Amino acid sequence: MSEQKADPVIEVNPENQWRLITPGSDSWPRSPRPNSNKKKYFMVTVDSHMSPPPTLFKDRIDKRFVDRLPRFEVRDGKKYIVQEGLPPARVAETRLEGEDELRTKAGAYLIHDPMTIEERHRNLDLDGVDGEIIFPNGAALLMFTSRDAEFLMAQARVWNDWLWQECAPYKHRTKAIAAIPTVDIDMAVAEVQRVAKMGYDIIMLPNKPVFGPPELGQPNYNLPEYDRLWAAIQDADLAITFHVSTGQDPRTASGNGGAILNFCIHSLGPTIEPVVALCASGVIERFPGIRFATIEANGGWAPWLLDRMDEAYRTHHFWVRPKLKNLPSEYYRANGAASVGEDRAALMLADAYGLENNFMWANDYPHHEGTWPHSAESIERTCATLKEESRAKILGLNAARFFKFDIPKHYLD
Repeated sequence: MSEQKADPVIEVNPENQWRLITPGSDSWPRSPRPNSNKKKYFMVTVDSHMSPPPTLFKDRIDKRFVDRLPRFEVRDGKKYIVQEGLPPARVAETRLEGEDELRTKAGAYLIHDPMTIEERHRNLDLDGVDGEIIFPNGAALLMFTSRDAEFLMAQARVWNDWLWQECAPYKHRTKAIAAIPTVDIDMAVAEVQRVAKMGYDIIMLPNKPVFGPPELGQPNYNLPEYDRLWAAIQDADLAITFHVSTGQDPRTASGNGGAILNFCIHSLGPTIEPVVALCASGVIERFPGIRFATIEANGGWAPWLLDRMDEAYRTHHFWVRPKLKNLPSEYYRANGAASVGEDRAALMLADAYGLENNFMWANDYPHHEGTWPHSAESIERTCATLKEESRAKILGLNAARFFKFDIPKHYLD
């Protein structure tokens, strides 16, 4: 038996000192800190990532697709990642230090030092986290970029089979998410039914059925052709997630400000589109059992979007179809959700806009834009204005309801 590794040593380098700033939570009835002398909140991160073994897809996918998998190439002395459906992307040589380096390795499946689920759980313990849901990481997260339905589904099935194998024994704490490509609706329905039989209760759909920039006549989730997909998902009682960077190329902009343009507009922005597609088209009205969540796009946009959807429905009534029984915002409040992290806007407006049942906390483990391993400080910075009941819901109780986590008895006493 291999010796258990020690907990990671957290070296907070100067660039990350801001993560330690906190007003504290002494006045709160509970604490987000794992070693507090007060009772801790039940906490679930609804955005966590796992990297598969480097050769997983090459080893398991149908051999006719091997040459089309993402790969590294050196061109003119520079390293690029080449992936079908995307332009070659330069791999920047970045030197990381302290906890930035630790985050890069956490959650990764390194050939000579693979991370076990038990090690993941020790990292979660450091952050006070009781449960997580697992999304792909790296190139695996971009498996939706091709427009070849067979190639897409071959990749998804490899991921779905492997992730279930890894996570099923730990599903009380670590829930796997099945990837469902949607270029071919019949194939998508078949995979939904297959993963439901395996035991999955959460799936991931791309933000757009077909990857790429907006095109006239391109299919979208508001079209009735997708009703059989919603029916299959509703029948299986699966939760839907829409993760950032899965609808179009998130690296469209370049030059000055390009990194921020890409993050705000081309990565986060497209995640809003399926929300409107489901709430304004009658999908939720026809399939009231559908529940969906946007992931890693935060939720500060949600109050604005709910107002704008209702405004368009009322003021453009002569163009709008179909006529709905309720306002689009009501379908979101009943069936939708959004992950929130270091998001002051969302958390300051949650109670005022009646979204305390729709926001779910996430630490985005182990990404740099996430809060691990300093989530307690982040929560204390951003959640002070919430009502206590709302704070408990957003930190974990909403996720327990939405994603079917059992809450340990000691949290209910």
